[in-house]
Amino acid sequence: MTRKNSPQQTRNAIMMFVGMMLVALNLRPALTSVGPILTSIGEGLSLSSVGQGVLTTLPVLLLGLAAPIAPRAARKLGMERAVLVTLIILGAAMVVRPYLGVSGLFVGTAIAGGCIGIMSVLLPGIVKRDFPESASLMTGIYTAVLCTGAAVAAGTTEPLRMAFSGAWEPALAFWAIPAVIAIVAWWLQLDGKQVPKLPGTPAKSLFKDRLAWQIAFYMGLQSSLAYTVFGWLPTILQDRGLDPVNAGLALSVSILTQVPMAIAAPWIASHMRDQRFMVVLVMLATLAGLCGCIYAPIEGVWLWVLVLGLGQGGSFSIALTLLAVRARDAETAARLSGMAQSLGYTMAALGPLFVGVLHEAFDSWNIAGAFLGTIAISAIIAGLGAGRRLYVLDH
Repeated sequence: MTRKNSPQQTRNAIMMFVGMMLVALNLRPALTSVGPILTSIGEGLSLSSVGQGVLTTLPVLLLGLAAPIAPRAARKLGMERAVLVTLIILGAAMVVRPYLGVSGLFVGTAIAGGCIGIMSVLLPGIVKRDFPESASLMTGIYTAVLCTGAAVAAGTTEPLRMAFSGAWEPALAFWAIPAVIAIVAWWLQLDGKQVPKLPGTPAKSLFKDRLAWQIAFYMGLQSSLAYTVFGWLPTILQDRGLDPVNAGLALSVSILTQVPMAIAAPWIASHMRDQRFMVVLVMLATLAGLCGCIYAPIEGVWLWVLVLGLGQGGSFSIALTLLAVRARDAETAARLSGMAQSLGYTMAALGPLFVGVLHEAFDSWNIAGAFLGTIAISAIIAGLGAGRRLYVLDH
């Protein structure tokens, strides 16, 4: 006989769901709001292409470097309270970073990236713990909301700049508002709630597990492509002839297209023997979209950003799904998430940086496109290992 949830348990589950979605909404605007106004920032602060590349790379690097902090914070505070503290720091960084000059912009962006990295590690463990029977579906919805936040920030930051009489600073600071809303909602669902803490560090190390490494490499390689698109796609399309508003809109359309695929890919994969077929399918779509945006006639760019969005929405949601379904319990899922995102995002940071360096060196996007193609193929190879129906530490 199935036990029915009490009204309080149902309320807690609904509040947790709403809180998670609002947190997810804040996991990309700090990053995707920069790309559409990168040229304006560069002109205003006299940043070279390499400097702009560092600005787009820095938050991704901090995603990885800050990830190991998450399990420690969860053990000390509990996962929910760790998310709340991190949200508050994120909101503060978003408010002040445009107004403190070059150093303030870089430091604030780094802090924002670190906060996002910590929350990204904690949320898969919460999903595994609170929604164990529907982890794939919940991951898909969470990813779709994350993509929506990314898309809205990418598509509206340049119009916001124009509405603020050409000033990029308030357009960038605007994205602290969703963080404040998430802080309030998350605090409300914590009110009076007993928050479990993670146990102490277990003896078995994931760093000795081959499957964990394959998941980390897949996470890192697909993320490298994602953050390169976030940071550089508007600039690439502007160089190819699009005006700034349409270039930002193209990024927004691509990210919005990720939303349905972010939900569909894990759901479809859950009805298959494993995730390998979906890994290959979504990564090939990503590769095709990237090549179309860089090499195909610019008149067809709207088709290619759609293909790119479908591929990247699926590849990211599959990566997050692997963090939940390759672990047997919430504690292992949190640890796997910490390892995969720490290594993966540190690796991913090299993508936007190298793209900036290659563009500066060759004054062309052609070599950068070949570099991105190599990353996509490598992601397929790693994903074929990570997508097998196995569990980490199962030996």
